[in-house]
Amino acid sequence: MKILHTSDWHLGRALYGRKRYMEFEHFLDWLLETIAQEQADVLLVAGDVFDTGTPGNSAQMLYYRFLHRVAASCCRHVVIIAGNHDSPSFLNAPRELLKALDVHVVGNLTEDLNDELLVLNNAQGNPEMIVCAVPYLRDRDIRVAEAGESIADKERKLIEGIRNHYAGIVSLARQKCAALGVDIPVVAMGHLFTAGGKTVDGDGVRELYVGSLAHVAANIFPDDLAYVALGHLHVPQKVGDFGSVRYSGSPLPMGFGEAGQQKSVVIVEFFSPETAGGMQSNEQAAGWHGRSLIKLIPVPVFQRLERIQGDLTLILNRIRELAENDTQAWLEVIYEGDAVTHAGGLRQHLDDAVSGTQLDILCVKNNRAMNRVLHRTCDQETLDDLNVNDVFARCLAAHGVPQAQQPELIAAYDEIVHALYAAD
Repeated sequence: MKILHTSDWHLGRALYGRKRYMEFEHFLDWLLETIAQEQADVLLVAGDVFDTGTPGNSAQMLYYRFLHRVAASCCRHVVIIAGNHDSPSFLNAPRELLKALDVHVVGNLTEDLNDELLVLNNAQGNPEMIVCAVPYLRDRDIRVAEAGESIADKERKLIEGIRNHYAGIVSLARQKCAALGVDIPVVAMGHLFTAGGKTVDGDGVRELYVGSLAHVAANIFPDDLAYVALGHLHVPQKVGDFGSVRYSGSPLPMGFGEAGQQKSVVIVEFFSPETAGGMQSNEQAAGWHGRSLIKLIPVPVFQRLERIQGDLTLILNRIRELAENDTQAWLEVIYEGDAVTHAGGLRQHLDDAVSGTQLDILCVKNNRAMNRVLHRTCDQETLDDLNVNDVFARCLAAHGVPQAQQPELIAAYDEIVHALYAAD
């Protein structure tokens, strides 16, 4: 049987105010075609389905239309967990209705671990896989706060809480396998930040816990899991040396920092002992690890992004080169010339260069003018393009808050922001 692992769709996300619904629609159409071509039996979506907890109508329409279409495909089951960008109550609201389509949604931690344990059946109604569908674990779900705790105490409790949760759900899965009397793969899902995970500037990946805590180690996952499907980091990657623990990455570049990155989804195929024969996985290990094959399928580029950085000559030459090749792309231009160029004059040069082409400049940043605190660093910059930490940093600078006072204020601000994120 085959599973397709994807995550971090961020439906509804804009880029410098530009809506991206056409890109999301093209991706979901492509994903449906890929499911059919690969004959995937199970689709795993590891969190951050939407970009905000209150997605707009267009984002919701794309989501529900896709689920309706995938339910009519060869894919027998869809499992969706909430990420830190998702509202648990919003995802959970249609859960009972979606079950009729074999779409299983786990939006939040509950008192009963069985709510996260899914036994998926094959076409004959026999168990074929167990999924430990662990959603994003909020601080309040896994740690009891105590007065006078140090940062180290908080980090230790968070990591212990995450580790204990996975140990508990996997133990329950083992018991279920024993009760069913079957040898089937146990797959876990999660939305978290692992130690050493790769990110890129401007990808919008938030720290999950106050103070950038709880970057968990790969060994937090029990080693007898057949596969671990992770979400949160946008760069496709293995976790440590474990080929069976992976981030699929986001299917679309979330910002210009990801422009040259090859996006992908993950296909994992499991073989029974009878059909596996003498096969050897490139991730050789015991049990189901030795009876699985993992491959990445590249996601096409639906809207080209390019960042051009340098002095005016370099920038204009690159724009001319793209135009001569009849390239259709969105551009971010970062001016780093030695000459002090007035923003209006720089923009006029660039607008003239792209006139009559298929190039569209979404943002111009003048690094010679970056000292204008609280001023826009980009001609088209809107509040949506800044994260909450950017805004607070500019506020501190604008009010002349001394450096010595800033760490304590930032720590208090982080606690308030994380409390708001966790409030659903």
